[in-house]
Amino acid sequence: MEWTGARYADKPTVEVPIWIAAPPERVWGLVTDIELMPSLSAELQSVEWLDGATQPAPGVRFVGRSSHEALGEWATTSHVVEYEPPRVFAWAVEDPEQPSAIWRFTVDAKDGGTLLRQWMQLGPGRSGLSLAIDRMPEKEQKIVFVRMREFETNIGVTLTAIKKLAEKSGKASV
Repeated sequence: MEWTGARYADKPTVEVPIWIAAPPERVWGLVTDIELMPSLSAELQSVEWLDGATQPAPGVRFVGRSSHEALGEWATTSHVVEYEPPRVFAWAVEDPEQPSAIWRFTVDAKDGGTLLRQWMQLGPGRSGLSLAIDRMPEKEQKIVFVRMREFETNIGVTLTAIKKLAEKSGKASV
């Protein structure tokens, strides 16, 4: 990730792609299994559906619990804002009208496999990062840059884990 000088209000984004030697349907099954995600992430500790939901659908909610060495532990409620099987799965964190973040997986068939992209946008709603910026407003651009770089790294780790699972399950069924 290159330095952009972005501020929180700029709604900075990051997107990481990965090509997977598995069909899109298999990849889709993994990215929409939110209860699998904590096992693929260093930060996300647990996820559970709310309101009796058991799978994604527009408007469905889930709670995620996370932990970060510098930020502590927290829980957020997310709302599914895009669900277009087997291609797009996105959720807004906290208030869907003014989210603290938006996360999206996009699944596309490509070159006999799948191009999986994970994208995220920080803001515009306040988040735990806002508290750090409030304490050190003169360091806002650096705080945002460091966090976005962390997101980029963590997304890469998650996508690599999804790739291994998708490709492994493909070999097991052959």
